[in-house]
Amino acid sequence: MPTAPFDNGRFRNARAPPHRAKGALGWMLTRRPAHWPAHIENAIYPPPARVPSDRIAVTFIGHATFLLQLGGVTFLTDPIWSERASPVPFAGPRRVRAPGQPLAALPRVDVLLVSHNHYDHMDLPTLRAVRARWSPAAVTGLGNARHLAKAGIAGARELDWWQSVNATGATVTYVPAQHFSARTLLDRNRALWGGFVIEAGGRTVYFAGDSGYCPHFSEIRARFPRIDLALLPIGAYEPRWFMKIHHMNPEEAVTAHLDLGAPLSVAMHHGTFQLTDEAIDAPATALAAARQAHGIAPAQFRTLDVGETLVVA
Repeated sequence: MPTAPFDNGRFRNARAPPHRAKGALGWMLTRRPAHWPAHIENAIYPPPARVPSDRIAVTFIGHATFLLQLGGVTFLTDPIWSERASPVPFAGPRRVRAPGQPLAALPRVDVLLVSHNHYDHMDLPTLRAVRARWSPAAVTGLGNARHLAKAGIAGARELDWWQSVNATGATVTYVPAQHFSARTLLDRNRALWGGFVIEAGGRTVYFAGDSGYCPHFSEIRARFPRIDLALLPIGAYEPRWFMKIHHMNPEEAVTAHLDLGAPLSVAMHHGTFQLTDEAIDAPATALAAARQAHGIAPAQFRTLDVGETLVVA
């Protein structure tokens, strides 16, 4: 049996009720989404260069997609370069910002990390392009390798919560999150969701994937007491009555940052696709207010511009 809670062929959260399709229908019938612009032009940043193995470099491509370098190993998280986060190219949430760097501008990717199977995190057209370009090793949660195989990615390593694997010299541990999975109406919670703790070159990075606020962050700190960098979601959180279990708001993300004890967190999962009802700039504005309320300096929990690279000495 998996370590993650598992009943009757479906995974579930340890401390939260399951996601209900009925609730999603109620939200869709009553939602009042804020207006988002149709397009925002990106600033131009130089392509990410390789960094020495004693440095961490993180490039924000957009949404939950980062190019991450540590210990001389290069990782790509939840890549999506497609125009829409959707199973079809003609409908579904459309990006308002282009990817911050073209795929061709990236250095070689050694390891692909896919946190869960939602379309804004597991985009098969992009995964096909990643496989064709680099054929990296792939790590994901239980039940997700079959989806990656549809993109031609064979042999993806599936992990349970707290399970680790060596990936091209780095140790990758799949850690709990409070969320859910589905790609159709019939496969809800048949695959596992989670985040990743990556250890290489004596440095540690945590990528949260998608998660509501929960005790998992303190549990992760207990097992990994020195996290050098945390990548935390701050968007897709309104309305709270429906989104609270599965998506943190910025105030909760700041609390997660404190729980983790990381000296630096970088925000993600905002400003690219309009998935929920808050305004496009609301997450960054609320993050600034939450930092101030908790006495956290802007440099300790920051946003990156799309396409920007941050090098951590």
